Amino acid sequence: MGDLWLLLFLPLSLAAFHGVKGCLECDPKFTEDIRSLLAKLIPSEVPGRIHLLERQIKEMIRLSFKVSHRDKMLRVLAVQKVTKLRTWLKNELYKLGNETFKGAFILQGKLLDVRQNLESKLKEILKNFSEVACSEDCVVIEGPVLDCWTCLRITSRCFRGEYCGEEDSRKAENREIALFLILLAEVVILGSALLLFHICVSHRRKMKAIRRSLKKYLEKKLEELMGMTDDKMDDFGIRK
Repeated sequence: MGDLWLLLFLPLSLAAFHGVKGCLECDPKFTEDIRSLLAKLIPSEVPGRIHLLERQIKEMIRLSFKVSHRDKMLRVLAVQKVTKLRTWLKNELYKLGNETFKGAFILQGKLLDVRQNLESKLKEILKNFSEVACSEDCVVIEGPVLDCWTCLRITSRCFRGEYCGEEDSRKAENREIALFLILLAEVVILGSALLLFHICVSHRRKMKAIRRSLKKYLEKKLEELMGMTDDKMDDFGIRK
């Protein structure tokens, strides 16, 4: 009865991974094989077996997704190397299956070691493959290449652009145009501010000059009026 519930429950728990791929799980059979091998490692009488098995399957399957989705340069890998990694993982699980079960805690520790080794191998292989595929010499790669994000096979043997950490030319051009427009806007704003400041200063100086001229003019006119008044008073014989 426990195995029946396991078969019914695990596919539902793995449904969340549908459409979310990594290098290893692009082959649906890989997931089934890992589930079958892990199920054989945990005896049916172990308490919480279904939950334990579900968690181990989830962590094992999510591993390649986590590694390959960290960086676009770790996105592609030769199908032949993917197959070798899958074979290595299955062999490691076969070895654990041949060992005597010593408890769930010890088994989890051993599975953790397997995952860490798998992660290390996967990172190294993806990085090395990226360096070869993106090299200037463009070393010819034998066999098909797998896009780990889409699970599609790529016919190209040499890679450029985002696969190699390079920006798309159109995006780079748009970014340069945007930066130029921002710089141009800043220059216009700064120039307008300086021009306005210059106009204000010039206007202030002109107003001061006008006020001084007007003051001198009024003083001169006042002196003339005062002189004319004095002359008229002298004509009428009026003394101060």
